[in-house]
Amino acid sequence: MSVIIFDFDGTLADTLEAIVAITNRLAIEFGYKTVNSEEVKKLQNLSSQEIIRYSKIPLLKLPFLMRRVKNELKQEIPHLKPIHGIQEALWALKQDGNRLGIVTSNAESNVLTFLKHHGLYELFDFVHSGSSLFGKNKVLSRLLLQKQINPNTVIYVGDETRDIEAAKQVKIKSVAVSWGFNSRQALARQNPDFLIGQPDELLAIAQSLRASK
Repeated sequence: MSVIIFDFDGTLADTLEAIVAITNRLAIEFGYKTVNSEEVKKLQNLSSQEIIRYSKIPLLKLPFLMRRVKNELKQEIPHLKPIHGIQEALWALKQDGNRLGIVTSNAESNVLTFLKHHGLYELFDFVHSGSSLFGKNKVLSRLLLQKQINPNTVIYVGDETRDIEAAKQVKIKSVAVSWGFNSRQALARQNPDFLIGQPDELLAIAQSLRASK
């Protein structure tokens, strides 16, 4: 079977609007500038590192900012919706015999609340939260080791350039999705193994990779 690991924000849950609102509220406190809708579109064409430089967020404050965003996002979880079509895609992947998991920088409690609220909790074998913004490769490596998962069976699905980078560092297949934060152009520049625009494309990818082994 394939082990398909998903990012959460922007990949499974439509959190963009909520996260932009929260980060704008915290801008003065943490010393960076707010963004309007046009600037968000510009940021979506940048890599994760470029966004940090553009926003001029003090690096020392970044871990504290992430913690505050996760805490405030907890209040929004009941109002967040799944990405259109992702629920059907997840059920199809599970019924096809795949093992599903989540690796996210969001709080595990937020993710579990969301999954239970939308009847998706039973589909996932594991939910793993890592606090590092640019350390997903280390989180993924530890997870594969702990659960004794063969990297050759793993597909990592994410909506940001840092998701692709992490997958490459761990030497697992990457599927970049263009319905989340980063634009299709920004994702393509990172050369993911697959770049898709609709959740129903995931099943064919999982089946083709399984057939090639």
